[in-house]
This record gives sequence, C-alpha cells and structure tokens, in this order.
Amino acid sequence: MSPTAFVSAPAKVNLRLRVLGRRTDGYHDIDTLFQAIDLTDDVSVRLGGPGVRLDVAGADVGPPEGNLAYRAAARLMAEVGFDGGCDIRLVKRIPAGAGLGGGSSDGAAVLGCVARLLALAQGDARVARVAAELGSDVPFFLGASPLAHGRGRGELLEPLEPLPAADLVLVSPSVHVSTAAAYEALSSSRRGGPGTPEPEAHEPRSWAEVAALASNDFQPVIAAAHPEVRRALHALESAGASFALMSGSGSSVFGHFPDAANAEGVAARLTAELGWPCRAVRTLEVMPEPRVA
Repeated sequence: MSPTAFVSAPAKVNLRLRVLGRRTDGYHDIDTLFQAIDLTDDVSVRLGGPGVRLDVAGADVGPPEGNLAYRAAARLMAEVGFDGGCDIRLVKRIPAGAGLGGGSSDGAAVLGCVARLLALAQGDARVARVAAELGSDVPFFLGASPLAHGRGRGELLEPLEPLPAADLVLVSPSVHVSTAAAYEALSSSRRGGPGTPEPEAHEPRSWAEVAALASNDFQPVIAAAHPEVRRALHALESAGASFALMSGSGSSVFGHFPDAANAEGVAARLTAELGWPCRAVRTLEVMPEPRVA
C-alpha cells in the first residue's frame, strides 16, 4: 500500500487587520498579523490511482472540484508533472465562512502532504507559486511560524518570533459573512471620509502589546450589520477578556483570557448563554508538519 501523509490543519485569527487601498487587480492591500490556533481539521493524502478523490467528514463543503483541498492537489501535481492521482481524507472541525481560514488551511495542508509524498525539496518555488494562486491566506498556513506579518493580499509574509501560547475563547455566531460583502460595506463606509489608512509596522513581543494594537477594520461595519457579532463581542468583554476582536471578515470573534481554566469556564458559560459554539483554544508556538506512515 502507498504511504499516507497526515497533518493537522490549524485555524487562524487575525490579531490586527487593516484594509488599505484597492489594487489594480481588484484586490485590496491589507496589513495583518496572522496567528495560528489549535482548532484544527485533520488532513491525510495517499498517492495512487487516476485523478483526485476527496472524502469529507464533519461538514458539507459542496462539490469536491470547488474545494481548496481538491484544487491544491490537482494544481500541484499538474505543476510538477506528476501524472498519478491521490485520495484526500478531510475531517472538518473549523467552521466555514467564519474568518478562520479553514479552507485555506486545508489547501495548504494538502500542498504540504503532496510535496512530502513526492519528495519535493523544502521551499520548492512551485509549491509557493501554487499556494499564492489558491488564495491569500494559503501561504501563511504553509509557513514555518504560527505568527506572521502579512502584506499585499496577505501572501507577502514576514515570519515573526512566536509569542508564548495564550488562551483564547472563540465564539462562532450562527451567521455567515460574505467576504465580498464585507469589503463592499467597508468601502461604502469610507466614501467621503478621510481615505484608507497607511500601513503600520508592528511586531508584538508580548500579549500586552497585542492587546494594545488589536484592531480589525471590518469589525465596525460587520458588527453594525450583524447583531450576533455585536452580542458575541460584548459577551467576551463582559466575561473579562483583555481584548475581544473579530477575525478576518467575520463572523467568528475571540477574546484573550489569562489562563486555560478561565477560558474553559467562560467558553462553557457562553455556550449555554448564547447558544453558539464557544471554544477554549490556545495559540500555537509551532506549526504542524506532515508525517508519513
């Protein structure tokens, strides 16, 4: 039997997210801090047979051909000239459409697994090129550090020294936020205003520094449009979070708490109060790497 590569695909939160000007390609430049967390999907890849086959458990993610995990495998195998196929097994835990990068992480995990099974050199430019084509967050999940400063569409990355693991409570309201709609709402809110912000240099050395710089340009407009997001942020602040912030374009929000026991107690209480999934999670100090068995 062919060897199988396994890896955990982590979610991310944005500790800071600024949306800058619109680019000539239609995207916006952003300035962000990505932080990986220990909420993960499970990904396995085995080479063999013709074509790409995708099996998903835990969520309905639509047609396989539209899934980033499927597209990652097909695109990388074509890029390197591998004419075989593969089986992908994906166990979903990261909520979809919640600003946590689950689809991008799955795509990056498949790229890492296929690269490992094909014995591609670490840092192979073809893998990086496919990652950038697949989506703005995919290069972060392929990176070596769980904390990175992202520029451009998010694909221009500066890995940062990881912060000590911190305890967060992640709240996922029962509302889906379209990324395209979020950008349109933000653009509308800025028309006639002072214009888009300038990027800022930031490399936090502690969670106290993170609390001081934590912000998300999408948060005011998404919270205004979705009372669920406002309620989740207020609940975290009322529970004693040192800061509470929306991740990406929403709808998930997270708060920072002093320790695991505190975070677990808050998560249990808010799950009962809000009726939404509320999870105690930890930030990662090391990114998961594929293993082969």
